[in-house]
Amino acid sequence: MSEPHDAANIRLLVLDVDGVMTDGGIIIDDDGRESKVFHVRDGFGIRLWQRLGGEAAIITGRSSRVVTHRAAELHIREIMQGVRDKGEALAALLARTGRTAGETAAIGDDLNDLALLAGVGYPMAVADAAPQVRRAARFVTEAPGGRGAVREAIEHLLAEQGRWNQAAALFAPTAHKEA
Repeated sequence: MSEPHDAANIRLLVLDVDGVMTDGGIIIDDDGRESKVFHVRDGFGIRLWQRLGGEAAIITGRSSRVVTHRAAELHIREIMQGVRDKGEALAALLARTGRTAGETAAIGDDLNDLALLAGVGYPMAVADAAPQVRRAARFVTEAPGGRGAVREAIEHLLAEQGRWNQAAALFAPTAHKEA
């Protein structure tokens, strides 16, 4: 039987945005329009996670149309923005999805993510997270937020579940037969 902090149980991955899916930078132009930079390998990792049956959700403290657009691109249906208490938001998410804390991992970077990490079975942090967040994490990425940390976390989960080879095999070239 798996322990509560065992990656083998994880089916739902909850992501923060600023500092996790992005490097934390926010670009606001002269007209007040906001932009963010997302790493393509993080997005590919999320889609791979989903392709293998995993679910992804976003819980973030800020509200942004950019996040809505990125979530739609990645087919993330569960998105909660403008969240003050991420622990309460997580409880609502778990109730809505029917997932348990033991089936859920989350990745964060700052103090407002501590309640989120405390409420999941497998807490994770990006390399450049606040020290308290890194200490609360079961796994800390080597990559900083916005620079492949989400992909690394997903690879870690899949490897711990013994499914990384299955994931990689989806893209292995097939041998060409001679005519």
